[in-house]
Amino acid sequence: MNKRMKTYKKRTFAWLLLLPVLWIGSCTDLTETVHNQVTADQFFQTDEEFISALGDAYGPMTSFGGNCCVTAINEVSSDEIVVTQKGADWEDGGVWIRLHRHTFTPSDDVINNTWNNFFSGVGNANRLIFQFETVVEAGNVSEEDAAAFIGELRALRAFYYYQLLDNFGNVPIVTSFEGAPESPPQPSTDFQQGRTEVFNFVEQELLEVLDQVDTDVNATLGRVNRWVVHMTLAKLYLNAEVYTGQPRWEDVITHTDAIIDSGNFNLLVDYSENFIVNNTGSAEHIFTIPFNEIFLGGFQLHVMTNHILSQPAFNFGEQPWNGFQTVADFYESYIDPDQNPGPQGEVVGMSPTGDMTTGTLDNRLSNFLVGPLLDLQGNQIEDPGVESSDPVGPPIVHTPYINELAPGGWRQAGARIAKYEMEIGLSGASMNNDMVIYRYSDVLLMKAEALWRMNPSDTDALMLVNEIRNRAGVDPFDNLDADRLLAERGRELFWEVVRRQDLIRFEGNTGLTRFNDPWWEKTSNNPDRNVFPIPQNQLEANSSLVQNPGY
Repeated sequence: MNKRMKTYKKRTFAWLLLLPVLWIGSCTDLTETVHNQVTADQFFQTDEEFISALGDAYGPMTSFGGNCCVTAINEVSSDEIVVTQKGADWEDGGVWIRLHRHTFTPSDDVINNTWNNFFSGVGNANRLIFQFETVVEAGNVSEEDAAAFIGELRALRAFYYYQLLDNFGNVPIVTSFEGAPESPPQPSTDFQQGRTEVFNFVEQELLEVLDQVDTDVNATLGRVNRWVVHMTLAKLYLNAEVYTGQPRWEDVITHTDAIIDSGNFNLLVDYSENFIVNNTGSAEHIFTIPFNEIFLGGFQLHVMTNHILSQPAFNFGEQPWNGFQTVADFYESYIDPDQNPGPQGEVVGMSPTGDMTTGTLDNRLSNFLVGPLLDLQGNQIEDPGVESSDPVGPPIVHTPYINELAPGGWRQAGARIAKYEMEIGLSGASMNNDMVIYRYSDVLLMKAEALWRMNPSDTDALMLVNEIRNRAGVDPFDNLDADRLLAERGRELFWEVVRRQDLIRFEGNTGLTRFNDPWWEKTSNNPDRNVFPIPQNQLEANSSLVQNPGY
């Protein structure tokens, strides 16, 4: 275990201990009623009081851990994840099928929830900035003392806007609390112009606060610090050509180098250690959500993905929902030696019965739960309600093979998401693992991609990718191309809410499947689907909004 994890594993984070935040609300009106009036002589007198107040702004981050919002719409619309309809289970009005097939609509709740959630964060940040600035103006706190906290809030607000930019494109920009417009318009009625203006806003905000926010990674675990700002800028520039039409590869290198040169982060020897229970303080983590079943619930992966009868395998107190599965072709990208050359051995193969086969032994196969499902005593768990068409029969065997998307998906089919360690004896519906938002391996892969984009023969780019592959225990590449870069990012960053974005960014490069290409149970689609629609609820509440093209 690394030094940071040892030292800070027991740290209590200020924003975990705050009162619960109501984060699903209307975003069209970014004003809010303050029921408990905070006055300068009552609060904001110490750093601890400032930090405590920040919690309202961070509250919406918890949505990353569930199936309601941004993680769901990004993962299920990619070639990584699928939620099959298993009879009546997970029918849910067809939303999971529409996400997979890119036929999603403005009325889909998960899309509306994502919009609401991020704009709730924007509104909370605006309110807190206003309150902090008010106590400074009143002379109760010096401008210098408040600057870092105001800078942190601006950076967090910019992170929310980066998410809105990526998912929706052209969105209203609101930075005021007092007198905020009830029906804020988008920057432009022209989608591309508006999206570029949102990009420019996010960039300017992050650059302006870069030198204001804290640099101490240990004092700001789970919060926005300078390295989180550098990472968000690097992400922004990595996708700049998608957002604005203009590539910014050199800027990607500037900000990834800032993180690398800081000396604050490094790759762990063991990939899976990043995702263990109580993984707080990993030297590879740059930005995480410090979930805790007592203090900060909401990380529900274990119930989202595991079979409905899997409780005896983990001694879970909560019955899982049997929902989220891995697309078979994506699982195969780890074990196929043509895609992923490396040492060969016995792995669970692609047959309908999950027979063992010879394949690549990539250490990152720990991302998946495949094969026979056993209880803690080693006994086979059976499903008496198994479909008659399932050749495996009652013994639950998680086969990477999935028979169909709907309506009769087999209950045991599909590799389950095991990237985060499943805690034995977990009593409730929330896990105790920190969920990764930004990680150091992504820094190395982003820099490699930027170098390769500017020079496909760049040896440093190849070296960086092979550093990731070396840890995974697979063979180094002898050269890079678009397929190899995209596939390696997929294998390394599975279930880290980047795959949809990566597939879109690699559009136009021939080879592997891209976002608009056909894949299993999906036909090709119009590039308009590269962004989600403005939710119907928002259009009805705010007449100033213009729907995205193609919806």
